[in-house]
Amino acid sequence: PLLHFLDTGLAAYLLKWGNPEALERGAMSGAFFESHVFSEIYKSYLNAGKEPPVFYYRDRDQKEIDLLLYQNGVLSPIEIKKAASPGKTAIRNFDVLQPAARAEAFGGLESLKVEIGTGSVVCMANDLLPVDEKNWYVPVWLI
Repeated sequence: PLLHFLDTGLAAYLLKWGNPEALERGAMSGAFFESHVFSEIYKSYLNAGKEPPVFYYRDRDQKEIDLLLYQNGVLSPIEIKKAASPGKTAIRNFDVLQPAARAEAFGGLESLKVEIGTGSVVCMANDLLPVDEKNWYVPVWLI
């Protein structure tokens, strides 16, 4: 299981992080950034009166996808990185979703097939930039 604090200020206080600079440079800065991004996406659905369609993926091979959004039969993977230019390795685990897009993967249960949507890497980039033909670097300020 994965746990995110919706109030990262409260989490920092409970962990006794005294100032923003210490948090930014600390070992937990990436985890705090991930929780901040998750909470903003989660709250945007709540504020619109919708149930947040958010999931987390981790398999037995330890491959993770930080956030999956499932809407209207489309599954969109999101990776969250504190770096300004995380590189293509940020999307390397998105391929684990491909079997779910093939009808034969479910042996007679074709209705379980899902479409894999556009992937995103939410990061500290300055601009919205393509990673490849199906994935984008999304600046955190856009969420």
